[in-house]
Amino acid sequence: MELNSEDGKLTPRLRLGRRLRRLRERRGLSLRQLSERVGGFSHSYLGRVELGEQLPSEALVEALDEFFDTDGVLAELLELAHDRLIPDYIRTVFSKETQAERIQVCTSSIVPGLLQTPDYARELFRRAQPGATEERLDDLVAVRMRRQRILEREEPPYYWAILDEAALKRPIGGPPCMVAQLNHLLEVAARPRVTMQVLPFDKGAHPVLGGSLTLHTLPDGASVAAIESFRSGELVESPKKVLGLAQPFDVARSMALTEDESLDLIRTYRKEYEVEDDS
Repeated sequence: MELNSEDGKLTPRLRLGRRLRRLRERRGLSLRQLSERVGGFSHSYLGRVELGEQLPSEALVEALDEFFDTDGVLAELLELAHDRLIPDYIRTVFSKETQAERIQVCTSSIVPGLLQTPDYARELFRRAQPGATEERLDDLVAVRMRRQRILEREEPPYYWAILDEAALKRPIGGPPCMVAQLNHLLEVAARPRVTMQVLPFDKGAHPVLGGSLTLHTLPDGASVAAIESFRSGELVESPKKVLGLAQPFDVARSMALTEDESLDLIRTYRKEYEVEDDS
């Protein structure tokens, strides 16, 4: 089903809402009736989607595409809308991420994006974007969760994460949020293609303090690097520069605890947060 010229003037979010409204009206359905037909998503939620005030969840879009037999058109519009939320340099990085056969990441202060829970990610976005509406936060979290699907593929990339101990110590979202986040880290670490290490405080300074470094190994063996700091980032594709950036990662890895020691430290922090939550 092609988008008409009127749609072409709209943002993906508004296109999606307008398309949904037309599909609903052609069936002669009210919002309440559509709500009943697609699994009980509230009519007020559907109304906000139609007005472009909120992006739908992937579950809702999947239900709507199936109900209206639209061959994935709404899902494509949702993906376009998600892409509009991402700065250009990050969009370029993500394109490499989806192609990667191996992903190596070292972060300071926070948990890497591919390992974050929705509540943890939401709190980060809330602090980074003061005044953002709940709908805006919903959209940003949805984009981050969509990225994580690459680790859930039948053959996911090999993933090696080095976390600064500060990411465990800093109570993002409070104790309940951190308990859930650390549980998630332990669950992901149990997967066969995942390696997780913690760089402890007692090692002092390390090469990635103040930012994050990600190395993507592509199917042809080439590597690209992504460097991020506060609200800025850069994709590095020059082989010589990528090689230079691999050195800090290797140094950080050499300073990190073993896998078993790292998981034990995560469990220790989880227990501390559980005690705080109960007190």
